[in-house]
Amino acid sequence: MFPDSVLAPLRAARRVAVLTGAGISAESGIPTFRDALTGLWARFRPEDLATPEAFARDPALVWRWYRERRQRLRTVEPNPGHRALVALEGRVPELTLITQNVDGLHARAGSRGVVELHGNITRVRCFAEDTPVEEWPDTEAVPACPRCGGPLRPDVVWFGEMLPPAALERARAAAGGCDVFLSVGTSNLVEPAASLPWLASARGAPVLIVNPTADGQRAGPGIHPLLGKAGVVLPALLREAWPE
Repeated sequence: MFPDSVLAPLRAARRVAVLTGAGISAESGIPTFRDALTGLWARFRPEDLATPEAFARDPALVWRWYRERRQRLRTVEPNPGHRALVALEGRVPELTLITQNVDGLHARAGSRGVVELHGNITRVRCFAEDTPVEEWPDTEAVPACPRCGGPLRPDVVWFGEMLPPAALERARAAAGGCDVFLSVGTSNLVEPAASLPWLASARGAPVLIVNPTADGQRAGPGIHPLLGKAGVVLPALLREAWPE
């Protein structure tokens, strides 16, 4: 199913970098951010719910939106794509898993040391002090920071905010130093994460793009589109690369 130009570099790789996007979470039943703006939320724009200004204007509205999304997470499980990446981590000496997703499904599947570029919806931090808070009541009302009494916000990156510098530095270092780069479930159009596969490609690493379509993706030597769902393509890729 897969050519030797894909399998041989993967088998020989010492360092693998993986970037995942909304597509792999969608296979677990989690709607993408914009797809989730349906039902009671259909009249809102992302800017109404996912900016610091929106939270300052109406923290109860924003908190309710993210609380509903957290509750939805409790009804879903990691899928075969998530689990295949855990298995791949056990096959190569070094794997860096970078995700744009905020659902924590990679960690729930068993991946270690996930680089979360956009944060994690299951964590919170103080809106006033911008510091993490470990324990907090997930109530309908916006909980207060135990230190300063200010409102707690989801520990995610909102529109207009910078990505965590340490996470972005780790992601760029992994992309620049890997032997193989896997792009999974992402269109590679939203910067700065979108540049990571092409950083790896510019350094000579093969880039394997696992996505249902090749729309918007680059083409060229060393770039290999593996069209299909992550939960199908990734397990098959591992079976062929390392047959039992």
